[in-house]
Amino acid sequence: MTAPRRLIAISLAVVVVLSLAGGIYLRIRGSDETDSGGSSVATVPEGGAEQVSSAQSFSTSVAIPVEGAMVLRDTLVISVSAAAQAAAEKEAKLLAQVQGPITRVRVRENQVVRAGQVLLEVDSTEYALRVASAEARVAQARASYREQTLFDDQIEDPEVRAERDRVARAKSGLDEAEVALKQALLELERTQVRAPFGGRVANLMVVTGQWVSPQNELLTIVDLDPIKVEVRVLEAEVGLLAPGRGASISFAAFPGETFIGRIATINPMVAQDTRTARVTVTIANRDGRILPGMYARVSLEARKFPNRVLVPRSAILERDKRTMLFVFEGENNIGLAKWRYVTAGLANDSLVEILPNPETDMVEPGEWVLTDGHYTLIHDAHVRLVESVRAAGGRPQ
Repeated sequence: MTAPRRLIAISLAVVVVLSLAGGIYLRIRGSDETDSGGSSVATVPEGGAEQVSSAQSFSTSVAIPVEGAMVLRDTLVISVSAAAQAAAEKEAKLLAQVQGPITRVRVRENQVVRAGQVLLEVDSTEYALRVASAEARVAQARASYREQTLFDDQIEDPEVRAERDRVARAKSGLDEAEVALKQALLELERTQVRAPFGGRVANLMVVTGQWVSPQNELLTIVDLDPIKVEVRVLEAEVGLLAPGRGASISFAAFPGETFIGRIATINPMVAQDTRTARVTVTIANRDGRILPGMYARVSLEARKFPNRVLVPRSAILERDKRTMLFVFEGENNIGLAKWRYVTAGLANDSLVEILPNPETDMVEPGEWVLTDGHYTLIHDAHVRLVESVRAAGGRPQ
């Protein structure tokens, strides 16, 4: 029993020694290969996928979609912006001038009417009778007048004839009768309510059969073409404006749509409570879309600076507290984004003036600057000009 155990122990010892010797040999050989200039090569297991770094997976040669705009040499318009409200160019509230029941309403709200058109009628029966009575009194007074002046044409002295005529008219009551007839005719005419000018019907407040009295409001006529927009401008900015200059108007009722108008008048009085002056802008409104009372935002032309190099505001970026932009260089909408530090000058809501400065770069009219998709670009980035960065899928991920 003892001999076999010893044999097994000796065998295990031999195996351990051989293993240690083999490991030492392999280590020495690997060290020798490294010292002799050899390099270790990582192999991909058969059937396995090759692993690549994140830098290798995103190629900087991929053209990034961006939007651009051409540099212009044009007039820079500095504008004054303010809130406003639309109002009718002409507006008239029509009141009843006689009393009686409404016999006919000929119009409806928003109907277009012409000047002088009959809009509604009050019962004229009583007023027609008054006219007939007045005409009878005039006829009676004229008969009396003729009796009193029957032979006056034989009087040679013209002054005497004139005096007798005045006395006869007074005694006969002809003057009073003629005045009463004119009054009756006027009241009869007022039973028909007519449009004072062409426009649209608004605020119709009566119906057929309704009794009205003098000074009762009947309806309103508004002239909507052109329509005016009244702007409240701060007193410090009023001096920059002048009648005839352009205005851009956007209405909350028509998002994304801009209307063009002109400054018509500038009120010379400044309101004490708001320190603002009223500026009136007129806009063509042939289809009547713009209605009185609509809220608007108005941009008024204030000052003009001709012959300026201009780029869109969206092209301007700030890096390291310095103003810069990217210029596109390439062909067929494929090229590179070139980083340029620039000096910005005057600006309005959409454009920025670029000034020459020996310490910064300049852009020239005709060049293209990037306006969207350029916020995280680097110098010489590969870019592709598109109409819409969003539609093009934006920067690749």
